[in-house]
Amino acid sequence: MILDAQIKSQLEQYLQLLEGDVLLQVSAGSDKVSTDMVDLVEELSAMSPRIQMERTELERTPSFSVTRPGEVTGITFAGIPLGHEFTSLVLALLQVSGRAPKADEKTMEQIKALEGTYHFESYISLSCQNCPEVVQSLNLMSVLNPNITHTMIDGAAFKEEVESKDIMAVPTVFLNGESFASGRMSLEELLAKLGSAPDASEFEGKDPFDVLVVGGGPAGASAAIYAARKGIRTGIVAERFGGQVMDTLSIENFVSVKHTEGPKFAASLEEHVKEYDIELMNLQRAKRLEKKELYELELENGAVVKGKTVILSTGARWRNIGVPGEEEFKNKGVAYCPHCDGPLFAGKDVAVIGGGNSGVEAAIDLAGITNHVTVLEYNAELKADSVLQDRLKSLPNVTMLTNARTQEITGTDKVNGLSYIDLQTGEEKHVELSGVFVQIGLVPNTDWLGDFVERTAHGEIVIDQRGATNMPGVFAAGDCTNIPYKQIIISMGSGATASLSAFDHLIRSDIPVLV
Repeated sequence: MILDAQIKSQLEQYLQLLEGDVLLQVSAGSDKVSTDMVDLVEELSAMSPRIQMERTELERTPSFSVTRPGEVTGITFAGIPLGHEFTSLVLALLQVSGRAPKADEKTMEQIKALEGTYHFESYISLSCQNCPEVVQSLNLMSVLNPNITHTMIDGAAFKEEVESKDIMAVPTVFLNGESFASGRMSLEELLAKLGSAPDASEFEGKDPFDVLVVGGGPAGASAAIYAARKGIRTGIVAERFGGQVMDTLSIENFVSVKHTEGPKFAASLEEHVKEYDIELMNLQRAKRLEKKELYELELENGAVVKGKTVILSTGARWRNIGVPGEEEFKNKGVAYCPHCDGPLFAGKDVAVIGGGNSGVEAAIDLAGITNHVTVLEYNAELKADSVLQDRLKSLPNVTMLTNARTQEITGTDKVNGLSYIDLQTGEEKHVELSGVFVQIGLVPNTDWLGDFVERTAHGEIVIDQRGATNMPGVFAAGDCTNIPYKQIIISMGSGATASLSAFDHLIRSDIPVLV
């Protein structure tokens, strides 16, 4: 039995929602994954009279397709879609059966209008929290457009294929046999990459917003909701709704929620935002902010959006080391998410740069997967909590190097090592390895602002206790500011503060409010 009692109970409820017959075509051999896959498909077919099973030969073995009897919908799972991909399996069954997907009409029309032939292959790991969104988006596209097919490929089940294509990060997507994209992508982002994205003309004639929020992470979502609840015209411009929380595996310190995952948390944020009259302009990168009669935000696509007040909540991103080889080998051995990409380095030697909590946690995680982990810390001592350091020191396959300044990440077509300076001796040393995980903190996404608002030497926007910047009517919140602690709950609180301050600014000014 592949499905445990709890998963089976959940699945039985979902399978009651099937609206039509589904055919699972299985291509299996005699290996362990094939045996488990056949067991899974047999369990599924036994759980619902609407699910049929048949043996066949597909492009990859082991794999199984999800289709309708007498039709081809183009969804294939090369691997067993459990773990983080369990939801992908459930949605595929429901959507292929004819159940309407949860996507807005405009997006679905974009998918149906795509011309040409698109054969997508997504390489994933079952421990990757970023992969399901890509898998589910490509599956949905396959259901809606007969010219689109998608195969999810579990890297652990097809190691030789992964290595032959030098895939060292997940999710990695190939289109018609060529590398297409890597990393977490929403359905809208995938469509934009295919050339189906809003242009500047779609923003023409928009009325100014009373509160214009720039950034769609926890701080931005909180700010927008608080503004909309005041009954004033509110808009969000977001490069990627959810922000960096989308890349967070586990959240265990959001008060009142014992445990959740970043993507699930971000989905809840978006659902809450959409409960209000808030205009969400997603996948739009801010380019410049200037003050004229109102504040004008120029986007990368050339469009201009106006606001009577502005709340900056652009968050932060992973900090780069800035050494030779880092940029060249991104997704070719240089990685930033141990949970996502760690399984691709099973049995290999890797390094973690950074001795803080995130670095040590990454090293502990990777030690259970890889052959050996080398931790490099610039300072004389690790900065992580003592309980984490104790755990790290107890692991037999971890080496800790302090006073180590990374000089270069080396390689040819992929990473083969790392050079560092021993700061005590001045000697340059080299470690042979296959992967480097960078864990040295965050940098605020504020470069585009220039000197429009006051920023610290580290690029953080300077705000007061009300979230106000040095520009009247411009407020800021979250990880892009100089608040001392970068936590989700603090960002959401600062978003609410900034929003209430923006409303107070509006009612005390002579600018008419668009109620």
